[in-house]
Amino acid sequence: MNNSTTLNPADADALDEEQQRFNETARRAKKTLLPLLFIYLVGVLCLQAFNMVFEKIGSDLGAPDQASLITAIPGVVLGIVCFIYGSLGDFASLKKMTVFGVAALCFGSVCGFLLHGNMLFVIIFRIIQTIGFQTGGSVYLVIVARYLTAKEKLLYFGLFTADYQLATAIGVLSAGIFSEINWAFLFLIPVVTVIFLPVLLKDLPDKTGGDTHIDIPGFGLFGMAILFLTLFFSMLAWWMLVVSVAFFTLFAIYISRASDPFITPDFFKNVRWRESVLLIVIFYFINYSITPLVNSFSADVFHMKSSQVSFMLLPALILATITGVCSGKIVTKIGKHRAIVLGGTLMAIGFAGAALLLNLGPVAIGIMMIFPYCGMATLYSPTVDTVLDTLPPEQSGRGVGMNDLAMQGSAAIGIALFGGPIAEKPFGALNLFGQQGTGSNAMVLFVIYAVIVIFGIVWMQLHYKSFYRDDPNEQ
Repeated sequence: MNNSTTLNPADADALDEEQQRFNETARRAKKTLLPLLFIYLVGVLCLQAFNMVFEKIGSDLGAPDQASLITAIPGVVLGIVCFIYGSLGDFASLKKMTVFGVAALCFGSVCGFLLHGNMLFVIIFRIIQTIGFQTGGSVYLVIVARYLTAKEKLLYFGLFTADYQLATAIGVLSAGIFSEINWAFLFLIPVVTVIFLPVLLKDLPDKTGGDTHIDIPGFGLFGMAILFLTLFFSMLAWWMLVVSVAFFTLFAIYISRASDPFITPDFFKNVRWRESVLLIVIFYFINYSITPLVNSFSADVFHMKSSQVSFMLLPALILATITGVCSGKIVTKIGKHRAIVLGGTLMAIGFAGAALLLNLGPVAIGIMMIFPYCGMATLYSPTVDTVLDTLPPEQSGRGVGMNDLAMQGSAAIGIALFGGPIAEKPFGALNLFGQQGTGSNAMVLFVIYAVIVIFGIVWMQLHYKSFYRDDPNEQ
């Protein structure tokens, strides 16, 4: 063998020691995955709980017109911090990020409970809770992307979506129960996360991937652009769209000229990534608006309380949790491409079925809701893995951040866009299968949801050869 390609003993020993250190870090990091999942669980639980009963909260606080902001503004913030945390995961201390997150989550929880009598305070402390809990989700995804094998990634991505579905189930159930007692108690649920701090402090990686550099101007410009874009869809004030475009323009100029931006223009020139991340945008666009829609028409059409609606949705959410746990095996069996198409098809069937069978009552709706929730649980793991595979390993943190931003940001825009039609019932004058008012309005919105999801399936079919060009098994 040519000596020029042979490592000398010192270099070999150094590489061996480096691999051993990596393996030890990975072993310890894996111990933190379940605690991180729990932090993410209670955060999503609160998100979904407040999302389900925001109309009641607005009514109780004398601000019904501002009620949707309880979901919309924290949703915007969630999308922004998703990106920031994921990007910081490439070079900042995961341990310090998580400790900050738990502290913020508990602070927002206690203060939100004590000062819940004012709409502004409710929104502010929901924002702080949101900033806190997302560290758990982002650090979890960075650890999975960085330290786990390809086979393990599918399993733990599946557990992540199962965790989300379980949190949604508990959140919807909690909203139904506490809305009958005092919704303010929802604020206190995340305080239990402090019990995991000892494990996280012991085993989370502390060493950064390089010099810790927080690009405040870059994050600030990008965050403001996303914020005003989402607020535009919530309030339909055109000046907000103009401001958003201005911030995006300044952001583009900044990253093209800055010496060390958190993300470079080359990242956005990756055509495969741009096309694949749209799958997340499309499929999760209606995510936040599903439970408010079901809660709204169930109250008017079926005369159900929120607690009864939560039990109606519970079987679907439990089955979605089980589906999420099994999603890794599903992907291994049929492949990522087919799993995404399967998930999207289930979602479309559920929405179209709910529109057609609304007259049959709450049991039929409960059954139909199984399909979209299980569909989302099925497609999360293969979709995230598909998008991340279009990026080089050194961009995994930023890829995780953009995935989260796409998912949460599109859902926030979705609830901002559909929150008005859910409350104002613009399609209520139609007479569809004997339904008018809230019933006909819900039917039309379910059909719109189905069309959106079908577009996602078509997008996948048009681009899957590009997404999986390096994987002949997926062609």
